[in-house]
Amino acid sequence: MTDDTQTTTHFGFQTVNEGEKAGMVHGVFSRVASKYDIMNDVMSVGIHRVWKDAMMDWLAPRPGQKLLDVAGGTGDVAFRFLRRAPGATATVCDMTESMLIEGQKRAEAESLAEQLDWVVGDAMALPFANSSFDVYTISFGIRNVTRVQDALTEAFRVLRPGGRLMVLEFSQLPNAGLQWAYDRYSFNVIPVMGQVIAGDRDSYQYLVESIRKFPDQETFAGMIRQAGFGQVKYRNLTMGIAALHSGWKI
Repeated sequence: MTDDTQTTTHFGFQTVNEGEKAGMVHGVFSRVASKYDIMNDVMSVGIHRVWKDAMMDWLAPRPGQKLLDVAGGTGDVAFRFLRRAPGATATVCDMTESMLIEGQKRAEAESLAEQLDWVVGDAMALPFANSSFDVYTISFGIRNVTRVQDALTEAFRVLRPGGRLMVLEFSQLPNAGLQWAYDRYSFNVIPVMGQVIAGDRDSYQYLVESIRKFPDQETFAGMIRQAGFGQVKYRNLTMGIAALHSGWKI
C-alpha cells in the first residue's frame, strides 16, 4: 500500500513534493555557480555589497570568534567577517559543492586559507556538534531551504549559549506602490539578465519567485523566536527590499 499524502512545499510559484525541492534548488545553484557573483552585482547594481557591510556593522565580529556561514557558497560573508575579526575562524557550509569551489578560487580564500573551512552540508541537518559556533549567518539562502523552521532550529542547536544568529534575506517593501514597481523590475528584467549573463533564464525566474514566497519581516521574526532565540530584532535595508534579522541564544 502506498502513501499518497506526501507533504508539499513551493519551488518558486510551483507546488512540489518536499522531497524534490532540495534537488531542484541544488540544480539551480549548480547551473549558476560560475556567474553567481557577477549576477549579484548586476541585479542589485552592487547594493548587495552595501547590505553585507551593513550586516557586518550590526554583527560587530570579535577576535577569535567561530563563524558558521550557511549557504555561504562563494564566501562573501565569511571573507568580510574574517577581515574584521583577527584570529577568528569561519566555516562556509553549502549544499552545492560547485558554489564552494567557486569560493575557493577567489583571492581572499587563498590569503585566509588557514582560517577557513569549506563543508558540503544541509541547513536542515548540519554536520556539526551542538554548541560549536559563536556566530551563525545565512545570506540570501534561507528562502531556498525546504523547511525554514528546521533550519532555524539547527542554527539554535549549533550555536553556543550567548551565540548570535544573523539572517540577510530579500524581504517585502511596506509601501504597496514601491512593491509594485519592484515586482515589475524583478519579473521583467532579472530573468532576462539571467539569460544574457548566465545563460539561464529559468533559474533566475525561480529566484525572483522565491523572494515573493518568503515570509514578511514580522512573520519571519516570529519564526526565529519559535526556534528559541531571544532579543529578536530586524532592520530594513533599502526600504525593505532586503532585511537583516538578528537573534541571540540566551
